[in-house]
Amino acid sequence: MRRRFCRPPSLLDALPPRPGDLSETDAFDSLGIIASVAPAAPRRSLALHLPWLAAERRHVIGPWASWETERQQRRIVAVSPAAAAAGISPGQTLADAQAILPELTVEPAETLADLAWLRRLALWAQTISPLAAPNPPDGLLLDITGVPHLHGGEDALLHKVVQHLARRGLTVRAAIAGAPAAAAALARATPGRIVPPGAEAEALGPLPLSVLRLPAATAAALHRLGLRRVGDVLRQPRGPLARRFGAALTLALDAATGQHPTPIQPLRPPAAFLASREFLEPLITREALDAVLEVLLGQLCRQLATAGKGARRLLLLGFRVDGTMQALHIGTGLPARDPRHFARLFQPRMEKLEPGFGFERLTLEARFVEDHAAPQASLPSQGGLAAEARQEALAALLDRLAQRLPVWRLEPRESHIPERAVRRRDPFAAIADAAWPGQPRPLRLLRRPLALQVTAPLPDEPPIQLRHGSRVWRVQRAEGPERIEPEWWRPGPQPPFRDYYRVELTSGARLWVCRSGAVVPGETARWWLHGRFA
Repeated sequence: MRRRFCRPPSLLDALPPRPGDLSETDAFDSLGIIASVAPAAPRRSLALHLPWLAAERRHVIGPWASWETERQQRRIVAVSPAAAAAGISPGQTLADAQAILPELTVEPAETLADLAWLRRLALWAQTISPLAAPNPPDGLLLDITGVPHLHGGEDALLHKVVQHLARRGLTVRAAIAGAPAAAAALARATPGRIVPPGAEAEALGPLPLSVLRLPAATAAALHRLGLRRVGDVLRQPRGPLARRFGAALTLALDAATGQHPTPIQPLRPPAAFLASREFLEPLITREALDAVLEVLLGQLCRQLATAGKGARRLLLLGFRVDGTMQALHIGTGLPARDPRHFARLFQPRMEKLEPGFGFERLTLEARFVEDHAAPQASLPSQGGLAAEARQEALAALLDRLAQRLPVWRLEPRESHIPERAVRRRDPFAAIADAAWPGQPRPLRLLRRPLALQVTAPLPDEPPIQLRHGSRVWRVQRAEGPERIEPEWWRPGPQPPFRDYYRVELTSGARLWVCRSGAVVPGETARWWLHGRFA
């Protein structure tokens, strides 16, 4: 839509334009006076309905049904095609179903397993659209806005999805509409339907109210009023409907007709930076996977460089031809966008991929990004490299080590108890402003202190001999004691005070031993080996 501003005509209007001159419209556009509003593409949703989800997950053959307890009654929740053909349907009591079909095989419902399998199918659906979500108990929803032209149109896309799942042994009913709720209702009632934008109300009018999945009490009350189809309810005034049946009915109608469509909550939010490849022939060999990963890393890093970002976490998703998905992830200590560094981090993890019959799609996503400016060229410092270059080199080294073993550093805590005085932190995290212990202590403490038998000249003096089991060590030098009192401000009982000694054995080993509690006449003091100095 354009807004035009009128002015009186002048002699300039009669002059022919010169080459290179801007027209009046272009001139106003360059000044931002004329506003152009491009129409937004209408949202399109693809709904998949799997009517025999529970039975096909178990690979059932013959009449079968699953049940669960509802109000102290066992009711059917899922059936197989053979059971449905014999008149068994969800909602019936188990006793009625067995009376209709005595040879019916029944099992307790596995709701969590069915939902987990539906989630796996939603992960596969991300190969079609990144905005894919499960629609329990037996459906999927995909936002396919801007996707159909990649597959030859909406009709070709719908056929492709149905055929792909059919090859996996799944019965699928699909429909496409502007609103997700409308697509889901059409998939359950009239599969294969493609509704043009804005025609949802007309398409839903002849369908029964059951497609809206209303509460049972609401549906029964509408039936008693003679309102059995969606169109019958849409023709009623909204005010009386809302007062009698509540806002849930009007919200369901608005969501289905597209007046207020509910957005699809994707299984995983799409990444802002990603690169993907689909293959005509599935990839199986490690050489092919490495080659594709190199291409994906190059594309992703160029995207990050253009945006001035660096990735802290990368996720590689492999979609196999059998519909399953495998994932590998790597993390970095600092934002990075060097494809060679990422490739070195992925190399030891690529062995975990199990291609099976091959991968038909690989996707690389940057799941966590931060601002990352380009490194500034500077003169070498006295150490040979600039400070930024040394920091990046250290970060790259720690990233490679972290792929094979845990990497951390110590941070002081406000406690004087040795086992509480420090804690592990990420090597790149900022260290808290706390003081390190003043006295020398071992870098590593024993996870479980060893009990010692100690010979000392006097009860409160340093030891002259240590014994652990059958091993005896003579003490050449000793320094201490360093008394550590219990932290009285902490709740609960506290251990007794400790007296620590740094001792040097005749063999040259230096140990950190302590005596726990006061020396009681007639009792043997308790001594412990708590650490060893390097």
